[in-house]
Amino acid sequence: MTFEQTGSLPTITAAQRRARLAARHLLLPATRTDDLAAMAESLLALHSTDPVTVFLSAMARMRTPSVAAVERALYDERRVVRHHAMRRTLWVAVPETMRRMHLTTTARYATVEHRRLVGMLEQNGIVDGEAWLTAAKRHVLEVLRTEGPMPARAVGLRVPELAHPLRLAVGKSYEGIQAAHTRVLLQLGFEGALVRTRPVGSWISGQYTWAAMDAWLPGGVTTPRGGDGTAWDERAAAAELTRVWLARFGPGTTTDLQWFMGWTATTTRRALADAEAVPVRLDDRSAAWVAPDDLDPVPEGEPWIAVLPGLDPTTMGWKERDWYLPEPARHPVHGAFDRNGNGGPTIWVDGRVVGGWAQTRDGEVRLIWFEEPRAARRRQVEARLAELREWVGPARFSVRFPAPHQRALLEPASEPDPGGAGSGRAR
Repeated sequence: MTFEQTGSLPTITAAQRRARLAARHLLLPATRTDDLAAMAESLLALHSTDPVTVFLSAMARMRTPSVAAVERALYDERRVVRHHAMRRTLWVAVPETMRRMHLTTTARYATVEHRRLVGMLEQNGIVDGEAWLTAAKRHVLEVLRTEGPMPARAVGLRVPELAHPLRLAVGKSYEGIQAAHTRVLLQLGFEGALVRTRPVGSWISGQYTWAAMDAWLPGGVTTPRGGDGTAWDERAAAAELTRVWLARFGPGTTTDLQWFMGWTATTTRRALADAEAVPVRLDDRSAAWVAPDDLDPVPEGEPWIAVLPGLDPTTMGWKERDWYLPEPARHPVHGAFDRNGNGGPTIWVDGRVVGGWAQTRDGEVRLIWFEEPRAARRRQVEARLAELREWVGPARFSVRFPAPHQRALLEPASEPDPGGAGSGRAR
């Protein structure tokens, strides 16, 4: 048994947490799927702030990895949709999950960003920022509903008033000027009126075309409804998201859930209560939560490896990460996470981050070990990295939020040594 009774609360060990992670995050070969919507649901949502992450996260879990299959699910079948949500970052989720995310997170951001943009407009010479913004948003939606998806620059050309220049970061070393259309489109995205659709260029591009949300997705960002047809409020949506998160990432601490969702402490505690979360203890004695029907141990399964991209949902699923990060992976100079908690590309062996990797400009894939596995496991990792090169093909990409270990790998003169870890190359 991996559960041990400690007082009145069961204890869930790190080994049991790793077993749950492997099966529920589709990282075992037997659990892989080519269904992107099912995959997104198995992780609650896929990170999309870095455009590469969605594709590499998906292909790491697919039976038949394919860029075209991911694009088809995103842009043709539209079974998943891209939207700003938790922690103001972009995610890809199935529509119902996206609607709950919008109700519990994005709607709040939209209110704050609206006030900020009105103030910015008035600081840049527009007398009535509120009236100007209302008219500009209406014109943008008219254009996109009439002409269909188009890039931001094309929207700016069709709505001339959006060319109004905005000075940003005044007085800072990085002060600059940006046309208002960029901020107006971002605001409409936060409000759920617009959606980012196909990229301008290839799948690695972060410049997207924009569409009216209700034209792209039937119903748009409408209020989600429960099984009885009753419209959910923010509290009900938060409880449901909590249930799903616990089923995918549990056990997790209150700190983990609050960080993941970007909620206040009050909202987090209330959502755990509404979700009827069950208290447990972790084997380091800290308190955590699981879903009401998730107390039974799960089989630990076969050994496994995974090569995951930066910001992968598995890497980013918890704020308190020591149970899957060896000490060298926490190193501030050569580790797996930057100072803001963004995880870089990682190598997993049996539920632990044992290494990291990076793609060079010429397409070479380099790796670094935080905790070097046995020779047989290293060969499996190198084989998986070779498969990754085939998935990517000629594409060359940089990571939006590079982890410290990537800088070490991409500087040929450096000799990374995070507490005894070694480095190598997968050609």
